[in-house]
Amino acid sequence: MAERISLLEAVEKKEALLEPGVYFMQGNIASVEAALIAGCRFYAGYPITPSNEIAEHMSRRLPQVGGVFIQFEDEIASIMALIGAAYGGVKSMTATSGPGFSLMQEGIGCAFMIEAPIVIVDVQRGGPSTGLPTLVGQGDIMQAKWGSHGDYEIVAYLPSSVQEMFDLTIEAFNAAWEYRVPVIVLTDQRVGQMIEKIEVPPYEEIKIVVRRKPEVPPEEYLPFDSRYLVPPMAAAGEGYRFHVTCLTHDDRGYPTTSHNISRKLVSRLVAKIRENEKVIGRYESYLADDAELIIIAYGITSRAARRAVKEARREGLKVGLFRPITAWPFPYWGLKEHVDRGAELLVVEINMGQIVRVIREYYNNITKIHFMPWAPGEVPRPSDILLKIKEVYPR
Repeated sequence: MAERISLLEAVEKKEALLEPGVYFMQGNIASVEAALIAGCRFYAGYPITPSNEIAEHMSRRLPQVGGVFIQFEDEIASIMALIGAAYGGVKSMTATSGPGFSLMQEGIGCAFMIEAPIVIVDVQRGGPSTGLPTLVGQGDIMQAKWGSHGDYEIVAYLPSSVQEMFDLTIEAFNAAWEYRVPVIVLTDQRVGQMIEKIEVPPYEEIKIVVRRKPEVPPEEYLPFDSRYLVPPMAAAGEGYRFHVTCLTHDDRGYPTTSHNISRKLVSRLVAKIRENEKVIGRYESYLADDAELIIIAYGITSRAARRAVKEARREGLKVGLFRPITAWPFPYWGLKEHVDRGAELLVVEINMGQIVRVIREYYNNITKIHFMPWAPGEVPRPSDILLKIKEVYPR
């Protein structure tokens, strides 16, 4: 696996990074500052609401730390530029929303096939299509998982606060370079554009991942060496000659139609995440230990759900909250003990049914699963969720 080092070892003092301390900051801006601390030095993107603050702030900040910002003609060019930067050994990021995320899917699939570590911040808005460009939505959950064709495993984080926009952006870069995969910060319009207090910890407490480089001479290097779950990665200009293609390829990177090689390659690509799902996957539980009904909510919706749980408890209802911090891999194991003791589940999300499909896949024949869909454009109020709690609460 890649090496974890302290920030102090990874950056030079002269770089204009955000100093440790307490700040009052917008979520999108916090993601930028975190990316710079994580080592991001290239941004490629195309403007789209409600992620524009990320591109705007990156355009100012990257030159201050020796990085490069480029606005491309569209999202397709942007995602491919990130792949090129990654193969140059540079940590890179883009940000988008809805329609732009759709345009990136072929490039995301290519990044998976050639194991290019990149970070995408998707600030979800109302859909489908152009939808509600300035209003909230949570409709990209399944697209993040299944948007490109073929078999692969995604890592996607679900921040619910400005602090988590900061923390999980750093974690996204770490996961991308640890496992050589594209990683998505799957936020939403409210979390991206809200302003809250955040704390930047001392640099020595921030661990970041750097690229694992080859330890063999160039003539022995295999860029997709199947002996490794995550092969070491040479960068352009380091003296290694190798072939990169989004076609099915052998350990050298050369295209092939061999089923045996296809089996080895695709199995390894998915195993990188599946075998580490409990290392990567994260969740938070609130008042769930004795709950008879557990609400499952994420992003901005989890904040309203948390307040609804408090109100329900005041009224004597044993209700808890399960908040997935990773959408993918989904931390299904965090619910198991509660379901095993008979707790029922209520999924609340700003869409017509996405994470609820995952919950049904794991627990449909084990416990009752209730669902509260919410059309994009607004966040359900705690009172709305409380009404649903009272409607479905087990008697």
